[in-house]
Amino acid sequence: MKLITRAQLGWPASAAPTQTSTKGVKVHYEGSPVPTRLLTDHDACIAEWKAIRKSHLANTKENYSDIAYNYGACPHGYLLEGRGIGKRTGANGNQPLNVAHYAIVGLVGSEGLTEPNDAMLSAIRDGIDLLRKHGAGSEIKGHRDGYATACPGAKLYAWVQKGAPRPGGSTPPPAAPDYEPFPGASFFMKNGQPALGKVSPIFTAMGKRLVAVGCGRYKVGPGATLGQADVDSYEAYQRSLGYTGGAAKWPPGPASWSKLRVPNA
Repeated sequence: MKLITRAQLGWPASAAPTQTSTKGVKVHYEGSPVPTRLLTDHDACIAEWKAIRKSHLANTKENYSDIAYNYGACPHGYLLEGRGIGKRTGANGNQPLNVAHYAIVGLVGSEGLTEPNDAMLSAIRDGIDLLRKHGAGSEIKGHRDGYATACPGAKLYAWVQKGAPRPGGSTPPPAAPDYEPFPGASFFMKNGQPALGKVSPIFTAMGKRLVAVGCGRYKVGPGATLGQADVDSYEAYQRSLGYTGGAAKWPPGPASWSKLRVPNA
């Protein structure tokens, strides 16, 4: 994944509302003419992305707190950070739609550059996979799904309807693979401590598996909000595998996670 962060763009932290889980991701296009020079000039892509943010912040009718999208994708295969991870989008049409899905826009439009190339599709797929690791569900939809618009245009929408396959034959199933890949130890921690209060459907799936293998320590749940019962349950599970001392403590590790076989959330 080739990611350009807000810091690299010279932007401050996003002021958009916090939202740590959704049903999935909606794909967008610009809906206006996009210069074809973006195909050969990556600096033009960055300029386009910055112009989108500037226009959104200047839109007094919508009163955007930031660029509306969580991420953008350019024809050079770069994923461009917008609101980013854990932030509610402002792009899907209204607040219920914004709450339901994150948003990624491909830098194509209604005229000029209208067709996404493989590099752009790969970058959009990178964004979908990244957001899935941080609370997005399995749904992949177009902006027009649920809102009266032509977005994301015919080309992108046809790709979305196929399940947003990664170009080159590596096509994750559109619904869910069998098991949730290990999201990394940092996913479970905050400031060196368990990330209690963090919300993700992964925690629900994890908790159900812990109950199924006889290691549940829940009085209520499991649920999507990480709690002490999740920590206690996972530590009990790691002890059941023979881990002792610090090795049995939170957070989960890749070896124990692979053995737990958490269904894709």
